Amino acid sequence: MSNTANASDDRMEIRNLFKNLQAKLPALENLFAKCSSHWNYEDSIYRFYHQSLKVYSLQDQTLEIVAKLQALTPNLPLNEWFMHIVREGTGKTFTEEDNKNWLAVTRPIVEAFFHARYFLEMAIKYGKELEFPPQQLPSGWAALLYLYNLR
Repeated sequence: MSNTANASDDRMEIRNLFKNLQAKLPALENLFAKCSSHWNYEDSIYRFYHQSLKVYSLQDQTLEIVAKLQALTPNLPLNEWFMHIVREGTGKTFTEEDNKNWLAVTRPIVEAFFHARYFLEMAIKYGKELEFPPQQLPSGWAALLYLYNLR
């Protein structure tokens, strides 16, 4: 997608995000491939429905994604709603009691992973497709700007 017809968004924070995004694109793509692999994605979501404690492994992936996304703009806090979702879906250790309330305990783990994976995917997509940060925003780029509180 070429955006040469659009004007560039020249705000320093956005230019820095975009520059860092393009510089870190290979590492982000490697992380996305890992988080999309059979054992780290397909099997982990299956484990949620199978009521297996292996779904808890999604927490590590979520935190790894969050760390990579935060590293793109270490001076800016990530979106408050996003971080709330991440906090609710990480830091959990399996107990036998969790089986009695499986959805309430484990659904936040899956939700946090899905949100983190979405933002990673959008970072990669727009890091590859955009030539510069546009003023007219594609939805995924706009969402990514919300992640960094830049929208």
